[in-house]
Amino acid sequence: MTGTIVYFSSASRNTERFVERCDFPSRGIDVRRIPLAPADGALHVDAPYILIVPTYGGGDARKAVPPQVKRFLNDPANRSWIRGVIASGNTNFGEAYAAAGPIIAGKCHVPLMYRFELMGTARDVATVTDGVTRFFGALPH
Repeated sequence: MTGTIVYFSSASRNTERFVERCDFPSRGIDVRRIPLAPADGALHVDAPYILIVPTYGGGDARKAVPPQVKRFLNDPANRSWIRGVIASGNTNFGEAYAAAGPIIAGKCHVPLMYRFELMGTARDVATVTDGVTRFFGALPH
């Protein structure tokens, strides 16, 4: 199977824990993390990937996309490989729930594949794991 999950997780590690629960490596899917600190160096991707991203901004959609994710996607090579977005958020933020997902999907012209709250439920993990596996299995090799 060809495919990569690229994710960003803040110091809270909510998104990281979600990705770990999906256990993508056991399905032949590579997992790469966008660095938290700029000093950690930039991540460069050269294969199709799905981005899993938390939503920032406390309900302000203008601040929804983490700056580290913006930096990563501002690299044209990284942006060229994105195939979809999965976003987490907090339903307490109303209309701004998981707002980073549709913002990135719109700017990168890829589908918003799924949204989940905080660390996700067992059902979210199963849905995302199955969907991502099927998606990468259907890509031309």
